[in-house]
Amino acid sequence: MARRTKSHSGKSKTRLGSVPRRTAPKSKSATAADGRATPRSTATAKGAKPIELYYWPTSNGFKISIMLEECRLPYAVRMVNISKGEQFDPEFLAISPNNRIPAIVDPNGPGGRPISIFESGAILQYLARKTGKFYPKDERGRTEVDQWLFWQVGGVGPMAGQANHFKNYARTNISYAIARYVDEVNRLYGVMNRRLADRDFIAGRYSIADMSLIGWVSGWERQGQDIEQFPHLKRWIARMKARPAVERGMALGRELRQGVDMKNPKVQAVLFGQRAR
Repeated sequence: MARRTKSHSGKSKTRLGSVPRRTAPKSKSATAADGRATPRSTATAKGAKPIELYYWPTSNGFKISIMLEECRLPYAVRMVNISKGEQFDPEFLAISPNNRIPAIVDPNGPGGRPISIFESGAILQYLARKTGKFYPKDERGRTEVDQWLFWQVGGVGPMAGQANHFKNYARTNISYAIARYVDEVNRLYGVMNRRLADRDFIAGRYSIADMSLIGWVSGWERQGQDIEQFPHLKRWIARMKARPAVERGMALGRELRQGVDMKNPKVQAVLFGQRAR
């Protein structure tokens, strides 16, 4: 049930669905947003408010839950059920004008003032700068990470999303569209496979670029791909999923999607039938 509360701007609003905060209590362990024990955050100042994560368990949402878990930052999850149209609520639009998850509100932003951020790549960069983790400090190293991060945001994500849509959700089977996007994802997987032939992670060392990719590449089967054709990529997936923070981040809210019928016309109208408002 929705309840009234105060937004980061001080205005009254309707609170979206929430789950228990991932905080750092007095004990040596904290409770993760998915209810599992996880190491206490070492990045939390006494009395600091948790970051608010506006989230739904999707490939884009996983990017930020993984990063928050990797950095051990306390956060409170605000579930935005995109199958019910909660991404169009005024509260959420004030934070994410593109009505897409994920988004965050950091009460302890630059200058000690709250800041809201949308777009997954921008959030990853912000959290990396804030914590000094998983993002090189030198310009050469940072550029290396940035180019692969934007490669995911501008390439892997959109192309894999379209392949998944036309293969699994489209009401009409359009063979040209399926072949177009499945082939492009195949090409992108080939790029990633070659890149990983002589390194463990996409930019050399583990970084936000890897976090941006794992949620999307994990769906290789639904994207019409045979992972056995990409042995270096297959090893990278296993390497990523062996990280406890990645496991926790990708488990967050997973059960909430199980009851969603993606072929329900009402759900499809919300997710795929939107025009300018």
